[in-house]
Amino acid sequence: MIYKIRVILDTKDDIFRDIEIQGDNSLEDFHNAITQSFGFMGDEMASFYTCDIEWNQDEEIALFDMSENDSDIRLMSKTFIENILNERTPKLIYVYDFLSMWTFFVELADIVEKEDGRAYPNTLFSFGELPDSPPEKKFEAEPSIDFDDNGLESYDDLDFDENWN
Repeated sequence: MIYKIRVILDTKDDIFRDIEIQGDNSLEDFHNAITQSFGFMGDEMASFYTCDIEWNQDEEIALFDMSENDSDIRLMSKTFIENILNERTPKLIYVYDFLSMWTFFVELADIVEKEDGRAYPNTLFSFGELPDSPPEKKFEAEPSIDFDDNGLESYDDLDFDENWN
């Protein structure tokens, strides 16, 4: 089967590539297709991350295992597209070059039959030009609960019985 996937650069401008790739290709093959379609050299570290429907990052799938001892990290070369993308889990996050943090949203668009005579992977559509430098990221913690902001002076103002059990 052929997986049609949209890869969107995390930036204000619309910059994306639509790529079709065989389901039995590895994520390393997909990584190579992404780097080629966006014009990267492909010689930097990269990882895919599984995520939920709201793009909350979960498990890392790395290009290489950089740990000093045997670890349980998943590798792109041993993880196949058909085992990671489907209708229930249609999204991934892809990060290329950890010093620059090029970040992409990857979303499954469709799964179709293979077309005879077509070479895969294939860039179906290319929109927008890659900027000279990656978009800046703001890494901020979510604000913590402040009693004063909620009109509460203390836990005593919460409406529950302390001895509820």
